[in-house]
Amino acid sequence: MVTGFSCRAAVSACSLGVAGLLVLTPAAAAAGPRAAAPTAAPRAGEPAPPRPPGALPGPSLLYRSGTQVRPHRGAPEVPEVSALSWLVADAGSGEVLAAYDAHRALPPASTLKTLFALTVLPALPSGLEHTVRYEELADVGEGSSLVGVEEGHTYQVADLWRGVFLSSGNDAVHVLARLGGGWEATAARMQDKARALGALDTHVVSPDGYDAPGQVSSAFDLAVFGRAGLRNPDFARYCSTAQASFPGDGSSYPIENTNRLLTGEDGVAPYPGLIGIKNGYTSNAGNTLVAAAHRGGRTLVVSVLNPQADGGLTVYEEARALLDWGFSAAGQVDPVGSLDGLRPPSRTEPSAAPVVAAGAPVPDDDSGWSGTAVVAGLSGLGAGAVALALRAKGGRSARG
Repeated sequence: MVTGFSCRAAVSACSLGVAGLLVLTPAAAAAGPRAAAPTAAPRAGEPAPPRPPGALPGPSLLYRSGTQVRPHRGAPEVPEVSALSWLVADAGSGEVLAAYDAHRALPPASTLKTLFALTVLPALPSGLEHTVRYEELADVGEGSSLVGVEEGHTYQVADLWRGVFLSSGNDAVHVLARLGGGWEATAARMQDKARALGALDTHVVSPDGYDAPGQVSSAFDLAVFGRAGLRNPDFARYCSTAQASFPGDGSSYPIENTNRLLTGEDGVAPYPGLIGIKNGYTSNAGNTLVAAAHRGGRTLVVSVLNPQADGGLTVYEEARALLDWGFSAAGQVDPVGSLDGLRPPSRTEPSAAPVVAAGAPVPDDDSGWSGTAVVAGLSGLGAGAVALALRAKGGRSARG
């Protein structure tokens, strides 16, 4: 149990710009039905079978235990991390550069909110206003992370999404789920969405990521969700927002993203080029994180589940190490799989139209990415400092 993320204290904050916000359309990739895990699993650390240089292996390789990587001579070594499962992939092509127990079923905590957003966000207009009812908050799990949604208050849907992405607010998730058709119906739709994306390890019980018997996902699936989210400009904008205002009694109060790689809080240095996405924690799941960053014309997505090393901030440092490795290993490793590898053929989107953030220039299509990949640079510089009054709301434990 940790102190609630929705703590409000008096501060003065400068409006922040978001640089390098990426909106990606999926690269054309060969996709097929789910491959069964190998019948005779190799020993942990066993090298992958030899293949032609650059050839994409079948999906079954990522079902093997241990670290999977196909380095060229002289490639940097994969860092040693303590997470029970992790994955590094190119967000443009979907190629998996390296992974460790990629399909291991583990509780996802609030990283499951990425799938919730993929499912519900397109169905609810951001400007829609809704007055919260008591029953919409009645089933929020004990110890949940909260943004401070209150009965009787009227919120825009965009306010609630900022509560989900920045404060990991389970209260905001419950209200949005009701607007989206109800709790159980939302869980069922999330399950269908996961299958459509080829994320076959995920079982949804509680849409907010709160610990529930049987609820699991995997490093592979969470990377799939993170990559898919970057193709939605609203998702990309919310997940990259460091600070925002949330409506309260009479006035708004500031909220801050709980992703320390984005904000640099608690002694964690912000990661250069970080786009964001989603972190999570429960006592059952440990610390979890899906993160994406852009550097040198490439965008990487990493997923890190339940580091075993001491300290609640370890997940950020292990994600940092994996991102650093992924960028330095560019062109020096062959892929060990694809995030599109388990997507049903009928669900593949080989030529989706580019999606570009408002006001951002469309880059020339000379990146060399297969399929259509659009990088939208959304640069915003704060016009000045804004003083925001925070109200203390401490002592709340955060889960989910």
